[in-house]
Amino acid sequence: LLTIVSLCQWRRKQAGLLTSCSSSSDGRLLVCASDPQNCVSICEAASGQTLHLLTDHHRSTITRCRFDPRTQRVVTVSADRGIKLWDLLAQKTTVSINSNHGNVVSNCCFTSSGYFLCTASWDKSLKLWDLQTGGFRSQGGTTLQRGHEGIVSSCCFSADATLLVSGSYDSTVALWDTCSSSRTLGPEGHSDWVTDVSITADRKLVASASKTCEECTKSLPPSRLQTSETPTRCFSCRPVLSSTNRPQPPPLM
Repeated sequence: LLTIVSLCQWRRKQAGLLTSCSSSSDGRLLVCASDPQNCVSICEAASGQTLHLLTDHHRSTITRCRFDPRTQRVVTVSADRGIKLWDLLAQKTTVSINSNHGNVVSNCCFTSSGYFLCTASWDKSLKLWDLQTGGFRSQGGTTLQRGHEGIVSSCCFSADATLLVSGSYDSTVALWDTCSSSRTLGPEGHSDWVTDVSITADRKLVASASKTCEECTKSLPPSRLQTSETPTRCFSCRPVLSSTNRPQPPPLM
């Protein structure tokens, strides 16, 4: 169910499970991804009217969808390890990349210029993609390694694109110098998997989000819920569910 809260302006049911949702920088458009149709929907934020519907956009679950900063393209990353950029003017996919990540691509983010894209993956790495020159076509992406020992869940560029912050299910946050592609800091404080990160415009503060089981305080394992249950308990502490409603793990590709 997709709901816009201002107070609520409109509400619309989506087919399947919503896996990602993002707004354009000017606030005019929304993009949503749903599973199991591997579908992308682009609609007007004011009315909810669907402008574009892309079915079977990827071969597996779309884990993240975003507009570029100029609202010219929509990027999607997927459990199929692919990256796609769909052009709103041409109304077609103009860039399709095999990321060569060793596992699910879990997240992505643009620099403020839209020239570079970062992807995060379950393979414990991040990659930087030069979209301006297209150098990735011959050289691939620049891999950032040895920053995390677990699944990388999130990533975010600073406003000037000189820093990149990432979060991982190994409970760590990493700060990267994008010029040298090296890790500069590893802020500590979480005891559980980090689900999201952000950095302030002045680069002085990093925000990170994490969650523990309310019953036993153990880390919550990554999962894709197919029920309405809020993931506040680990698998061991959740009530026994019927086989049809039991949470299933994300696809391992």
